[in-house]
Amino acid sequence: MVSNLADFEGIVRRARLHTEGETAGAANTHPFELRNIHSDLVRLVRKLFDDGHFTHATFDAYKYIDEEIQRISGMTDFGKSLMMTAFNEKGPAVKLNPLVTKSEINEQEGFKYIFAGTALAIRNPRGHSTTIRDDPDTCLDHLSVASLMLRRLDEAGLR
Repeated sequence: MVSNLADFEGIVRRARLHTEGETAGAANTHPFELRNIHSDLVRLVRKLFDDGHFTHATFDAYKYIDEEIQRISGMTDFGKSLMMTAFNEKGPAVKLNPLVTKSEINEQEGFKYIFAGTALAIRNPRGHSTTIRDDPDTCLDHLSVASLMLRRLDEAGLR
């Protein structure tokens, strides 16, 4: 019964994308555009999202971030360990700024914890459990945070 209900919910959510709402412009705007999801993630997970696979869309987005940090840093580790080492403010492989001022050092350390924290709190549970079921809003929240992270890498000239 739960599977049938989830299937029905997915159909209804996708149908909404093809109907006119109160305002034609907003009704025809994809949630990724409304949330300004990073273009890399749009290419990677939009179909999963549109097909109602919200948990998988989140998981794939955060696997992509892991792969990007591996590529940028040249490291082979993954998850929290990768992020804590790659962004370590005392000699980072992924340097977000010149690390001269206290504020720059704090920013580097803060992003180290954001990247490591999302690996632990968002990516890992979806990689170790088949029972997690994200709804569209939760997925969009996760993708918004992932977009912030990718944009910071872009701003630093690392991608």
